[in-house]
Amino acid sequence: MNKHDGHLAEFLQARRSQLRPEDVGLRTYGERRRVPGLRREELAMLAGISAPYYTRLEQGQSRNASREVLDAVASALRLDDSERAHLHTLASAPKRRGPGARPRPERITPATSALLAAVDGTPAVVIGRRSDVLAWNRPGHGLFAGHLDQDSPDDPGSAGGPGRRPNMARLVFLDAHTRDLYTDWPAKARAVVGNLRLTAGRYPDDPLLAALIGELTMHSREFATMWADHRVLACDVADYEMRHPLVGTLTVTQQTLQSPQGDGPSLVVATADPGSPSAAALALLAHATAPRDVDRPHHAAESRTV
Repeated sequence: MNKHDGHLAEFLQARRSQLRPEDVGLRTYGERRRVPGLRREELAMLAGISAPYYTRLEQGQSRNASREVLDAVASALRLDDSERAHLHTLASAPKRRGPGARPRPERITPATSALLAAVDGTPAVVIGRRSDVLAWNRPGHGLFAGHLDQDSPDDPGSAGGPGRRPNMARLVFLDAHTRDLYTDWPAKARAVVGNLRLTAGRYPDDPLLAALIGELTMHSREFATMWADHRVLACDVADYEMRHPLVGTLTVTQQTLQSPQGDGPSLVVATADPGSPSAAALALLAHATAPRDVDRPHHAAESRTV
């Protein structure tokens, strides 16, 4: 079984174990069950496929499942739209690079840099697919990572990690300041894990992504628990209450803008309801972080390694 098949098997097994017979209207007549959740044959029955076929699919031995079969399995598992798309990604043939090929370095394009400059005054950061911070404007740095140096921030994770860029997943799980920043930290943590799950499904052979997940699993019990759930979450828009040390408590809407292909860096912008106290707090933050000379986007620790 290759790594891609392993992700599919783990996802199906985890989600099947989280469904109880009573959740889907199956009667057990008080029988004792050796394993949690639905049995394979029960899920196969709900999906309208044979138990041997589903077993092969869950064990990564079937690479030609049709869209109709996958949709039937997704419905039986009660997956939402993001989870259904994730299942299709895991079941598709992965794109392979040549042997020994390293992932291409992630850098922002001139167009993304211009977009970041265009939202000057609004907190914004450019995030790579592994949640590395590729660039930020001054309010973005001030809102999300004001405790880190702006021009050459230290990696808050292991000193042996790739590059010197800050990484939002490391910050959320391993940095005390960022944990305190979010009033509902578990909600933010679940969003980070859900997005990493989606990325791992798209790039199962990315060694740097695998290293990041291994590091977080080793150093954060909470990450390890959330990762084992196999929950995925396409968090394009979310509201968070933040306890900012400079401007106080505020509620922001974090919007993630991605390229149409979905494979490039994304721009995360934080806004607040016009005229609200939170909008006033963001205006105060923009004023406090404004330079005396002409502002420009600051790339987060440019390095040839990522």
